[in-house]
Amino acid sequence: MRLLTLAAAVLCTATQAAAFCGFYVARADGALYNEASKVVFVRDGRQSTITMSSDYSGPASEFALIVPAPYVLSRDDIATVDPAIVDHLDGYTAPRLVEYFDGNPCAVVEPPVVVIDEPSISRFGAQQEYVRQNGPMALGVRVLAEYAVGDYDIVMLSAEQSDGLVTWLRQEGYTIPDGAEGALAGYIDMDMKFFVARVNLQRHAASETQDLPPLQISFRSRDFMLPLQLGKINSTGTQDMLMMFLTPEGQVTTDNYRNVWLPTDYNVPEFVEEVFPQFYRALFEATIAANTVVTEYAWDMAWCDPCAADPMTGAELRALGASWVTDDGPPQAYVTRMHVQYDRDTFMSDLMFRVTGSAPNFQGRYVMNHPFEGPITCEAGQDYVARTRERIAEEGRTLRSLTGWGADTVARNIALTVPARYR
Repeated sequence: MRLLTLAAAVLCTATQAAAFCGFYVARADGALYNEASKVVFVRDGRQSTITMSSDYSGPASEFALIVPAPYVLSRDDIATVDPAIVDHLDGYTAPRLVEYFDGNPCAVVEPPVVVIDEPSISRFGAQQEYVRQNGPMALGVRVLAEYAVGDYDIVMLSAEQSDGLVTWLRQEGYTIPDGAEGALAGYIDMDMKFFVARVNLQRHAASETQDLPPLQISFRSRDFMLPLQLGKINSTGTQDMLMMFLTPEGQVTTDNYRNVWLPTDYNVPEFVEEVFPQFYRALFEATIAANTVVTEYAWDMAWCDPCAADPMTGAELRALGASWVTDDGPPQAYVTRMHVQYDRDTFMSDLMFRVTGSAPNFQGRYVMNHPFEGPITCEAGQDYVARTRERIAEEGRTLRSLTGWGADTVARNIALTVPARYR
């Protein structure tokens, strides 16, 4: 049976971080989250281009996606995108850990640059063929259009009632989770159409890569919103969604839910480098609350400080739908990254957004300072040792406050990672 992914797809006084020169060593990108989908939302006036990268992992024969759309999309409104472009934007905007190396207090030295490897991309397989059945009209379902787009076969549907749509989908071989009728009914009442994508196994097997590429849809709509209700249905628990917005005007914020900024610009102990995923998860869990959206990055694409990945190219931004971007100089686009966590009992209304027109420079940034480890032979060095001990103690207190980790755990890990003279 084909597993239907009921997607959360789209109808259409902040604290600023001071700029600095640091050395990026780790980032909290989408690879850290379980059940995490990524959505890139380009908004220019009323024009929307949405790129959806699913968290699905499994055989391609069991993948399918259903998305509510405001009207019947034409073939030219649908595309696939290289997954590396979405991953690039994810990495570019992800919360990051940077590091400094203290010089010899008796003789200043230049710090080296530290780089880590890129995360790998998961791969999917392909198995059985799909056989279509007939009879949609009797169930109040109309097939309005059909397209072949890359590895996918796309069907545009309308429905008169949710139980008829669910019955038709089940007859077509999709496994529909319980509760789908109620979620679909709301969008049917809004006279929405439904975009259904499945993998064409023959074309997929012949493609150069077995990755399932992100799907992209483009349309015009007055509403700037993200339906979440379908995305709740096939989750057994909490889901993470990363939303990355590109606009020509400025920052995007939520209009109907509380929007908070990720705590940032804190010094943390050295050992956080080894447990950065756990640190970030604990920080995020301490920040998030029910029905709250967390902003993790908001910055002009023309520059970054520090960059957690190489800058996006104009060609990559245009592939995501930012058609106004040219290759003449730095890209004229603003990116906002939001992180939301939801389940069946939260976010009972769909997310509404607006472009604020403001352009703060904000990023989730955490600083790791390595104390000097060589011999110290001057009087100023003894003062440096005393100051560094207090700094390390303060970093431990800060870490406990940000994450809720226990004092003994933090102290034990600090003791394992700093020279004895600074303990």
